[in-house]
Amino acid sequence: MEAKSHVSVNDEMPVEIPPIPQSHGIEAFKDIVFGSIAGITGKYIEYPFDTVKVRLQSQPDTLPLRYNGPLDCFRQSIRADGFRGLYRGISAPLFGAAVENSSLFFSYRISQRLLQSMVYSSAEPLPFSGLLISGAISGAFTSLLLTPIELVKCKMQVPVSAAGYKPGPLTTIASVFRHHGVLGFWHGQMGTLIRETGGSAAWFGSYEAVSAFFRKYSPTASSAIPHGTDKPPLPLHQQMLAGAAAGVGYNFFFYPADTIKSRMQTEDVALSGGNRSFWTVGKALWQQQGLKGLYRGCGITVGRAAPSSAFIFSVYEGLRFYVG
Repeated sequence: MEAKSHVSVNDEMPVEIPPIPQSHGIEAFKDIVFGSIAGITGKYIEYPFDTVKVRLQSQPDTLPLRYNGPLDCFRQSIRADGFRGLYRGISAPLFGAAVENSSLFFSYRISQRLLQSMVYSSAEPLPFSGLLISGAISGAFTSLLLTPIELVKCKMQVPVSAAGYKPGPLTTIASVFRHHGVLGFWHGQMGTLIRETGGSAAWFGSYEAVSAFFRKYSPTASSAIPHGTDKPPLPLHQQMLAGAAAGVGYNFFFYPADTIKSRMQTEDVALSGGNRSFWTVGKALWQQQGLKGLYRGCGITVGRAAPSSAFIFSVYEGLRFYVG
């Protein structure tokens, strides 16, 4: 039986504070641990493609471009640094993947409970619109944690200087702090916010929509994310297809925001005349390269996102059902 807390205000009658259900804390712990493991797994799969994506996105405004496309970027990168060079700077992203996915799954579940208690009936599953809102809230919260991590990642993924100096993550962090202070770590926050808010709504929404389609024809299966794990999850191949659809939805629709963010976080401040705003960088890119410039590297990003998200959702749901 749970103990109840009492708080006395000005020596008056104690005010009873209802206890937090223990099950909620356990579920939150599972979301954090299982989401972290799933995120790290997905990051190892996708990271070389992410490095190529950032290098394509961060090319200077002036022509000719350094890379003709993803394959050319792969070829030049491997020739210059070897295959290991494509994993350069992975320490920050591995930490970021753990933070991102644990935060997404944790805040997604919390957002659903808040909407059910404040907007919808707690006795009924959330409608699809409620799941989209929960995904957007989850992404907005996660963006605050991600921007500093992605700033360090992007700065380490761009090609090294002519002198061949390769600063590590601690050197990069120290440099950002020395030149821009604490707030400098949130340079590009607007891009991350737009990408994560809309992208997470698309990520969870795509997964829920495809899972719902499969559940119509698999009445004994149940998705573990929204409503618990009292029934077996979808078969593995269906989970992976739903996860792949989520990865495509997340990356395609809000890709321009990610392109602008990457350019902001990798540009040379001395050459650009100071930290430019999200809208300034976006306007300049649009004027110089149009829609094609905003979607440069999108193909390889969507291509790596499908298997990565498939593994993330499958690992997460598998851990929740078989371990949790």
